[in-house]
Amino acid sequence: MRIVVIGATGHVGGYLVPRLVADGHDVVAITRGTSAPYREDPSWQSVERVITDREAEDAAGTFGSRVAGLGADAVVDLICFTPESARQLADALRGRARQLVHVGTIWTHGTLTEVPAPEDAVKRPWGEYGIQKEAIERLLLAESRREDGLPVAIVHPGHISGPGWPIVTPQGTTDLDVWRTLAGGRELLLPGFGLETVHHVHADDVAQLIRLCLEHPDEANGEAFHAVSERALTLRGFAEAAARWFGLEARLRFVPFEEFGASLPEEHRDSAYQHVARSHSMSIEKGRRLLGYAPAHSSLAAVAESVEWLRQAGRLGDGVPPVQFISPRYRDSLGRNDSRRAGAGLC
Repeated sequence: MRIVVIGATGHVGGYLVPRLVADGHDVVAITRGTSAPYREDPSWQSVERVITDREAEDAAGTFGSRVAGLGADAVVDLICFTPESARQLADALRGRARQLVHVGTIWTHGTLTEVPAPEDAVKRPWGEYGIQKEAIERLLLAESRREDGLPVAIVHPGHISGPGWPIVTPQGTTDLDVWRTLAGGRELLLPGFGLETVHHVHADDVAQLIRLCLEHPDEANGEAFHAVSERALTLRGFAEAAARWFGLEARLRFVPFEEFGASLPEEHRDSAYQHVARSHSMSIEKGRRLLGYAPAHSSLAAVAESVEWLRQAGRLGDGVPPVQFISPRYRDSLGRNDSRRAGAGLC
């Protein structure tokens, strides 16, 4: 199958594209520049590269026709942010491509009532990003359900994690000093009782769900799916677990949100509010039932891998010890009597 991936060299594309090539597909990568992918892989040598500025071509009304002209059987759109952009692409692909897989966000849900929230929960998005992405979802699902419409499947990732970039911390920010604080045994402030939640996903698990949509179009088209780990994390439990990666017990102090926000560097205050106020915890039952989605990484495993990469890349500075994390699956495989012989490091 010929597959066009828009935004192919980013976090998710760095995992998705090599896996699509390994699956035997003919892959075309659309990118804004010539920068290297986040993850090096020899399979990129067989990928056709198309360089274009989507924003400029959307404004000119030519981006959709450019993509359609590549003759794809399926298109994966990793970087669509406005309903107008989505509409242009759908109009151009209708009757020409067999499937569009659009990547959205769990922020289409806004504030939740019941958790873990299914995909069909009533959505009340807030903030420009979530509102725009929810509008795109409504537009594309309506398109897919039309008799002559373009078949569309939608994947909504949580907080994307993995080597190569900062990830959401127990404070709801991407502030690297949070990891230094936990590794150094210093006090960390958390809001309320620390029971708000964040829901991570490894970028490779997002890639897994996209591939499942491509492999099972009859089940996926006309549907939206959450791409998250099996379980969300409370801020308190997250911080306590992360401190233990460094052989320490977390020193936490719980304060009202106003005091918590004021304690943060100004550039991280909005991020903390955006994540903590939503406190997302999402269900993956639908993806598991219809497509066989089975995330390979827990939230803690995904974040531990990310933090260890940051340490090895020198992003955390001197004095931060290696992350000591053993996944529950690996620990279970050792047997109860062998768990102490597992050794240190990431498994």
